[in-house]
Amino acid sequence: MSDDHDEDRPDYDPSSPDLPEQEPPLRSTAPQSDYEMSQVGFGLVVFLVGVAITFGLPLVL
Repeated sequence: MSDDHDEDRPDYDPSSPDLPEQEPPLRSTAPQSDYEMSQVGFGLVVFLVGVAITFGLPLVL
């Protein structure tokens, strides 16, 4: 079952320092991506609602 995923992967040879034939794909992760102001505003609203529920509800009850 573990051999099913190794079809397109070349065999590893530690004695050969050759570089791979192709570059790895570029990654885009959240901290590196640009945020739009609408996304920041929505996050702020979600944060404020969460704080209101977390602290406001116990204070009212």
